[in-house]
Amino acid sequence: MRSLDESREILYVIRTLDVLMSSGVGLEAAIHSIAQGGYGIISKDFETLMKNINSGKPMERELRNLLKKAENDGYKRVVNTMLNNITQNTDIIETLRKQGERMEEVRTENVKDYIESLGGVPETLLSIGMIGPIILSIIGIIPQLISGGLADMVGNLEQDTAMSIVNVGLFITLLGMALAGIKAHTKDPGL
Repeated sequence: MRSLDESREILYVIRTLDVLMSSGVGLEAAIHSIAQGGYGIISKDFETLMKNINSGKPMERELRNLLKKAENDGYKRVVNTMLNNITQNTDIIETLRKQGERMEEVRTENVKDYIESLGGVPETLLSIGMIGPIILSIIGIIPQLISGGLADMVGNLEQDTAMSIVNVGLFITLLGMALAGIKAHTKDPGL
């Protein structure tokens, strides 16, 4: 679950760090801004990081601890980039931009794959949800439509039997729609 939360927020965190640091804000102030910003688990991590730094612990050690805690590869790369900036004085802004572009491409590819994997799910749901009940309602009224000689030719279908068929059919229709919905939900890339 943590990895999914990290993957949802990391691109927004990268873009925010890029904007803040390009504007002249330092790394520590940018981390503080993210900690206050509502970026889910990443904001909580950065808030803990800032509390520890403010209590006198070195930023390098806290970033290393955060690197061990991170699960998502993109999040690990961002924390590692921050760590490299502190230890080796690298160009963090350009590195963040490249990471953001790479993640954006991966995200776009994931969305395309998700859309392709859904394929005919909407058509399936529409077909099952619309055609199924119509056919079942016709089955339900057959006993009232059949009378006299027609009943002898077609066969005698009791009202209770017809209603049992309709009820089972409606249950199967609902089950089919639920399974199609679950199929779509399980393939959700979580973006």
